[in-house]
Amino acid sequence: MQIGEVAERTQLSLNTLRHYDQTGLVVPSGRSQGGFRLYTDADVERLLSIRRMKPLGFTLEEMRELLEITDRLTGRAELAADEIGLLTARLAGFQETAEQRRDKLVTQLAAAEEFISDLQRWQHATT
Repeated sequence: MQIGEVAERTQLSLNTLRHYDQTGLVVPSGRSQGGFRLYTDADVERLLSIRRMKPLGFTLEEMRELLEITDRLTGRAELAADEIGLLTARLAGFQETAEQRRDKLVTQLAAAEEFISDLQRWQHATT
């Protein structure tokens, strides 16, 4: 599929998709004869994973590392047992970080909800 459809499916901008391609984070699987980027369903899944990491504040380098880990673990037959253990431990570290960042966002959301309730209460008190 072409970049416009991918942008629509992933809710990422065309500029973001081009940036990910230029930095090598997610390179389209092919190009059309006219040079247009062509993405596969697997490429879209990678982009969706990245989109899910963005609100948690992961850097592009962290995103790249996680994708490399998952790529390597997917092809386990080529890995030694100790390497699988290291990659799995690193993946667990990403999960722990994601959970901590999520918890912080949940706390921030609760504070925002309380503030909105305060604003509503103050607004009703003045009417």
